Amino acid sequence: QVQLVESGGGLVQAGGSLRLSCAASGLTFRTAAMGWFRQAPGKVREFVSAISSSGTITYYADSVEGRFTISRDNTKNTVLLQMNNLDAEDTAIYYCASGFTASGLRGGNAKHWGQGTQVTVSS
Repeated sequence: QVQLVESGGGLVQAGGSLRLSCAASGLTFRTAAMGWFRQAPGKVREFVSAISSSGTITYYADSVEGRFTISRDNTKNTVLLQMNNLDAEDTAIYYCASGFTASGLRGGNAKHWGQGTQVTVSS
């Protein structure tokens, strides 16, 4: 059974930083592309970032490019999302997802989802 467990969310002031972590189990992590999505209140879930299985290819949504950094540790089965210079528009539930390819995740094609972690940015 695949499990993706997010952590690291919380309340932060605008301009601050948070680092989200996703611990994966029940899948061959080193062969899975991983990604992050978010859903703000009243909005549809949207792509944030994705990383290939090897970590050599990354994608970002335009809204987070230059502020967020995705990385992964295949020895620990974890994927991280470093979020800097946060603003109120980043407030959302952030979901970890696995997929076949990073480009597929960018297109919304996820195979497994985590339960999400809340990020709230106060202005």
